Amino acid sequence: MHLYRQFDEAEHKDAYQAILDGVKGGPKEKRLAAQFIPKFFSSFPELADAAINAQLDLCEDEDVSIRRQAIKELPRFASGENLPRVADILTQLLQTDDSAEFNQVNTALISIFKIDAKGTLGGLFSQILQGEDIVRERAIKFLSTKLKMMPDDTMTKEVEDYIFIETKKVLEDVTGEEFVLLMRILSGLKSMQTVSGRQQLVELVVEQAFLEQALNPTDADSVDRLLQCTRQALPLFSKNVHSTRFVTYFCEFVLPNLSLLTSPVAELDIQLEVLKLLAEMSPYCGDMDKLEVNLNMLFEKLLEFMPLPPEEENGENAANEEPKLQFSYVECLLFSFHQLGKKLPDFLIDKISAEKLKDFKIRLQYFARGLQVYIRQLRVALQGKTGDALKTEENKIKVVALKITNNINVLIKDLFHNPPSYKSTVTLSWKPVQKTEAKRQSGEDIGATATTKKLPTNLPRRDARQIYNPPSGKYSASIGNFSYGDRGQTGWNNKRTISNNMFMVLQ
Repeated sequence: MHLYRQFDEAEHKDAYQAILDGVKGGPKEKRLAAQFIPKFFSSFPELADAAINAQLDLCEDEDVSIRRQAIKELPRFASGENLPRVADILTQLLQTDDSAEFNQVNTALISIFKIDAKGTLGGLFSQILQGEDIVRERAIKFLSTKLKMMPDDTMTKEVEDYIFIETKKVLEDVTGEEFVLLMRILSGLKSMQTVSGRQQLVELVVEQAFLEQALNPTDADSVDRLLQCTRQALPLFSKNVHSTRFVTYFCEFVLPNLSLLTSPVAELDIQLEVLKLLAEMSPYCGDMDKLEVNLNMLFEKLLEFMPLPPEEENGENAANEEPKLQFSYVECLLFSFHQLGKKLPDFLIDKISAEKLKDFKIRLQYFARGLQVYIRQLRVALQGKTGDALKTEENKIKVVALKITNNINVLIKDLFHNPPSYKSTVTLSWKPVQKTEAKRQSGEDIGATATTKKLPTNLPRRDARQIYNPPSGKYSASIGNFSYGDRGQTGWNNKRTISNNMFMVLQ
């Protein structure tokens, strides 16, 4: 049959109908139909629905080569009012397990996105809100990976506004993993790069974090929700976009329950992770209603991790082991206290008793002495090492340990001033070095800028027995490797709740 000759004139409706009927034939007829249905689709608007349905039948054929051919041609149907329907169909086809077919669906979606972004998004969000779980999951991942690749003339303000509105609807009922991906989508929008845009994103995270409710520290899902939300908010904070509500929540509900926190991941040091989050947020805290109360909570928690020196005389503690100095915890707490202390500089002078201040200074002195011993040992161990030698697992741990101890050293010096000073600046040990500091350093140079001054000369000397001797293996191999990126966790029961309450505890 000479198909081209039959289509010289648009009146050959019967011939086109015969092509549509070819989807019920054998493999050869189906392959021809997959090519010719879209080729002459625009010539027969009255058969548009039948043509799309026929092509959809081919997209579901048992023969993978026929499916791929039909999918490849689907964008040719995407015009006018048909485009959202085609987008909806392609979104459903994302559930395929065939990798080549999956890539073809992605290519087709990108193709029609460039034709009509808003129409394509309508199909995608329709399936995200109402489709099967596998389709929803893959549609969200499509948006999180492909939107950033779209040209600027496609991602107009109108399109970005539509994405923001539709994503807010999806956020009413999400899993932890979905929340991370959706925040990644929104964070990548041009309109969200402004101060007001970042503030809108913070408001979204606050809604999901349930900061108006007290934390149940023994519920792993509640803890995971707080961690995930805080991680998403962290990159948004700045001198203009404040972290006050999160910092306040951590001081009021997290620090008092630190030892009770249930980790959502077995191997995670949940206390250290929480303290790191608090430390990273603290520089961006604005005016706080209960500053003195929250600063006092930080102070009390800091005291818990800064031990008193062992008894000098032959008392019951004399034979005990030296107290362990938990450097990583103290770095976080001391940094947070230092940051909030700037807002109430007379806290250590007027807000605590003379007895408590004396106790605090004794603890600081003891910690500082142990710190100096460890810093010297680390520098000796790293002396002369450069390049690849510093990249061994053992030396990487020592480098991070040196950063931690140098940071604590600087902060303690500030607090020893009379009155206490809050002027020094340090980079948290797990954060990348700022560009201005990013020069090539040898082992003995690492952290040297933090210890250019000696400790105050008024510190009393103690004998060798009382100086902290750091145990071997003090730092685990994971130290310093903390990341706020996607950890592959789903959390929040790994499912959406039945109601619109995304974090409702399912009994």
